Amino acid sequence: MTQPLMPKATAVWLIEKTSLTFDQVADFVGMHPLEVQAIADGEVAQGIIGYDPVSNMQLTRDEIVRCEAAPSARLVMAKPSIELPKMRGKGARYTPVAKRNDRPDGIAYLLRNYPLLPESAVGKLLGTTKDTIQKVRERTHWNSANIKARDPVILGLCTQQALNAALVAIGEKPGSLPLPVTEDV
Repeated sequence: MTQPLMPKATAVWLIEKTSLTFDQVADFVGMHPLEVQAIADGEVAQGIIGYDPVSNMQLTRDEIVRCEAAPSARLVMAKPSIELPKMRGKGARYTPVAKRNDRPDGIAYLLRNYPLLPESAVGKLLGTTKDTIQKVRERTHWNSANIKARDPVILGLCTQQALNAALVAIGEKPGSLPLPVTEDV
């Protein structure tokens, strides 16, 4: 559960302005009940001005009334009225040195078995660049003589769930491989 902004000041306000139990206040602000009791006794947080969670839209008045009526009930943070921005994903994934030589094999497998999979999806799945994908496709990769198409899930370059999600995004049925492509010799 997320904590309210300025937990001690919020606890001071809840103790002064409501009839909530120490356990309810402690659970909401993430403090120990004895610390909340010490705030109520004036031993701790002297001089801290209470922070109103209702006016700051962290709690609703109805939620406080509901919890005052039932001492065993727990306060629940109010849903924000505006949508918070999503956290930006991490940058490029780290691939251990031992698996870096397996990446072109995984690229070759995806290009061979899922030709409709866009380069951007292959790049995200395997943590590689479009340039490397293009070189494997055109067989101009520096190690193209040794590249063997191998399943990237088995190689540990991506998860089966991530591969399935990429396949669903392009409209293919996950879990079913297309017929193997045989190369004419």
